[in-house]
Amino acid sequence: MNYEFAPFQFSTFNFQLKKCFPLLLLTLLSCSPPAADHSTLTVLFTGDVLLDRGVRHMAEHKGIDYIFDDVTPLFRQADAVVANLECPLTDTVSPVNKKYIFRADARWAKDLRKAGITHAAMANNHTNDQGRRGLQTTAQHLTEAGIEPLGYGNNLGQQMTPAEIEKDGIKVAIFNATTLIIENWCRIDNKPGIAQPTEDELLEAIKDYKRHHSNTHIVVVLHWGVEFQPYPSIRQRALARKLSEAGVAAVVGHHPHVLQPIDTIGRMPVYYSIGNFVFDQKNPKAKESMIAALTFNSDGTLKADSISITITQGKPLLKNKHKTL
Repeated sequence: MNYEFAPFQFSTFNFQLKKCFPLLLLTLLSCSPPAADHSTLTVLFTGDVLLDRGVRHMAEHKGIDYIFDDVTPLFRQADAVVANLECPLTDTVSPVNKKYIFRADARWAKDLRKAGITHAAMANNHTNDQGRRGLQTTAQHLTEAGIEPLGYGNNLGQQMTPAEIEKDGIKVAIFNATTLIIENWCRIDNKPGIAQPTEDELLEAIKDYKRHHSNTHIVVVLHWGVEFQPYPSIRQRALARKLSEAGVAAVVGHHPHVLQPIDTIGRMPVYYSIGNFVFDQKNPKAKESMIAALTFNSDGTLKADSISITITQGKPLLKNKHKTL
């Protein structure tokens, strides 16, 4: 049997290859390994927010929106924003006997949420300015507005229960407490109040949580330190070391009204004081502030950043107007 072979036509083969190449390339790409997961969860933390005195005047005439309008776009880029609420949000007028007494209107809770705030730290020396009833209604108004209160509860167990945030498998727990002795206020364990744990109670609550949530990043927000001091105390530094040893991922502090250094203990960033945020103090140093920005990555790492703020007539303004997360 005789076979007759047609001569090989390279031009025909080349044409067919060109036709098939896009399909071949698509097949190869579909077989390549999936792209690495680069999910992140970003939480912003602000210093003291006071909606009374001069800031009250601004809020009543220009609105809460105006006070926050420079930072709201940044807030909305974050997954959560934790602000230290330095006043009760209540229509209850029942002031305790102390030197500085604050109160803000309950209706402003909704405006704070609209500005981008998702969590309010209540464990400080002013949310109790209108007594326990004022404290209770503050937590109620925040919750109704969609803002989660931190460091508040009917007993120490509730007060030391952290807020939990989760995104794409990244988990963060935020504790809030104060180490201060508060003027004309006593801790009553089975009454509504703020988190005022002893150092041992704070550390034990964190260690216990860590035992049951080993894959969760823990952030501790502390109202601590000495007002207008530029540096943390020896006691604060010692507590920060213990928190690092307990497995805390980051510490964010306020109360001094001025900025204090950012330190790193092991891999744990410590913002000893991020200063004021919405406040009408005239001290020039009290007008310099920062937002602590913590970005948790899906590979388990943490990026700690600070965003510089200048406070003008009580209003926080970004120093870098083009700042993004």
